[in-house]
Amino acid sequence: MTELAEKVQQDLVEAIDNDDLVLPTLPEVAMQIRQAAEDPEISVSTLSKVIGRDTALSARLIKVVNSPLLRAAQEVTDLHTAITRLGVNYSSNLAIGLVMEQIFNARSEVVERKMRDVWRRSLEVAGVSYALCRSYSQLKPDQAALGGLVHQIGVLPILTYAEDHYELLADSVSLNHVIEQIHPLLGNKLLQVWEFPEQLVQIPEQYLDFKRQSAGIDYVDLVQVATLYCHKDTDHPLSRIDAFSVPAFKKLKIDPEDQAMCRDLEESRSMLY
Repeated sequence: MTELAEKVQQDLVEAIDNDDLVLPTLPEVAMQIRQAAEDPEISVSTLSKVIGRDTALSARLIKVVNSPLLRAAQEVTDLHTAITRLGVNYSSNLAIGLVMEQIFNARSEVVERKMRDVWRRSLEVAGVSYALCRSYSQLKPDQAALGGLVHQIGVLPILTYAEDHYELLADSVSLNHVIEQIHPLLGNKLLQVWEFPEQLVQIPEQYLDFKRQSAGIDYVDLVQVATLYCHKDTDHPLSRIDAFSVPAFKKLKIDPEDQAMCRDLEESRSMLY
């Protein structure tokens, strides 16, 4: 580890421990959606109004409903029908996840590019987590997608920090090392601050533990397998991990020969774009 990476890592861990690190806040619209969804009596119309304030978000939800994985005979063209089709809980979780993109804004081109890459990969992992959840577990696909969308959320504060520390920004080896070492810890911290459900809070810290054993299939397992799937056939170190030796993969009992399933997984990679 370079001297710079070591120093930055030390500073960041200290800042986290002392609550000195400025963490991004949950976007306003995400808080409004969450608040609305917490009302057990909420109607589709009310939620439509809240989500509808963000036109880009509305368009994304309609697109998700029309994706190959969820498509019905009739194309959905309005938000109200999209929410009716998905259900209130489902729509709000998906919307909260997709609205995270608003936090991914940068001042410098280097950071902008890195943030785009992280978000693009998160969208892919979220889509595949969703498809795996539907086919191989009794868990909630919207939660699985939300878990995929936030599994690398801890990278954000590090990139924001790097924008204020040029020496780190200029040294990509050190920056990547710090991201690798610290993002799980920061992701966990962020999701706690944002009051995410406990089963999602643990995802950033545990999804890279490929020896992890859990009592039953959980959201970490789904995001872990989705991450491996999205890195296969790339030059990323994760592509060298033998999926068949990973407990989560065995637990899901995935059949790699199942052509329909492979097609579903491939289609799901782009369902949230």
